[in-house]
Amino acid sequence: MTKPLKNESGWRGSPEVWFEAAIEILLESGVEAVKISTLAKRLNLSRTSFYWFFNDREALLSDLVSAWKDKNTGGIVAQSEAYADSLAEATLNVFDCWLDETLFDSKFEFAIRSWSLRSQAIQEEVQRADTLRLSALANMFRRHGFNDIEADVHSRTIYLVQIGYITMQTRESVAERMRRIPEYVKIFTGELPQPHELKRFYHKHGYTQENV
Repeated sequence: MTKPLKNESGWRGSPEVWFEAAIEILLESGVEAVKISTLAKRLNLSRTSFYWFFNDREALLSDLVSAWKDKNTGGIVAQSEAYADSLAEATLNVFDCWLDETLFDSKFEFAIRSWSLRSQAIQEEVQRADTLRLSALANMFRRHGFNDIEADVHSRTIYLVQIGYITMQTRESVAERMRRIPEYVKIFTGELPQPHELKRFYHKHGYTQENV
């Protein structure tokens, strides 16, 4: 568990500084590189400063997992529950996650899933996250009239395609993805989004139909 911030943080850094450095190293090099000595060197701080804010390396790693769950699982769940007039619009709400890193961080997701290949405990965390996310997506389909098996299959189709994008480290420009959005929605839901729904979605992400 992270220790509470003490008033004399100054030259020792801060919990946020150490934590952000840990995320950077995790994304760059994987969990094996997230070491106290490596963090101290990057921050030009003493190793002992680390212990002012964290009990040990395991406490820091636990905080990394918690941050991933809060952001990525929380983002998908929140977007799947967001208000929508149609299933297509609801699906576009979920697609916000794939375009807005404040809702879902794909690099963070890849790093955690890579870590899970080395750790049974992290693999179990990933499996729990997958279950929660799929359940939220399935509930979205149920709210729009799908039965249990339909909701299950459609939610898996959306989710597994996106996880495939992440694990394969697929590279495509935002413009390319935007051009594909209507057909993705059609495949996932059986209906094309309405022009006004697409326009609102594009506007939200800084695009217009003319430039996609």
